[in-house]
Amino acid sequence: MGIKSDFVQENESLSRRGVLRGLHYQLQHPQSKLCRVIEGIVWDVIVDIRIGSPTFARWIGVELDSLSAHEIFIPKGFAHGFMVRSELARFVYKCDDFYFPGDEYGILWSDPGLAIEWGNRQPILNRRDAAFPPLSEVEETQLPRYSDAL
Repeated sequence: MGIKSDFVQENESLSRRGVLRGLHYQLQHPQSKLCRVIEGIVWDVIVDIRIGSPTFARWIGVELDSLSAHEIFIPKGFAHGFMVRSELARFVYKCDDFYFPGDEYGILWSDPGLAIEWGNRQPILNRRDAAFPPLSEVEETQLPRYSDAL
């Protein structure tokens, strides 16, 4: 089947151990992402937040590191976040739509309904990510819809 995305933007972030970014998504300009780590190790998490999806509110986590060079593809309609497990991590991701700051939404990283296993470490968060609501408190109008034609 393969990836059917035309990537238009590539982003890179550098973070230190314990930094958690996410769980982010865009609604009006949804993005598919192809993510990899070029330095260090991260725990990468995606959550299906598509209303009507058979896997709604389920998550998966994978370890990405610079040695294995594994990548993860994140389809549109999923929230995404990662936590740095090494001293430093350089995270690179390609997107099939541009970043629109006014269209960024998020889900609380520690949402008890999702019970994501981030590990034992207390994360370092920015204010915005710490203030996102749990999925159960997000209005349906602020979530993507499931479609069989992905």
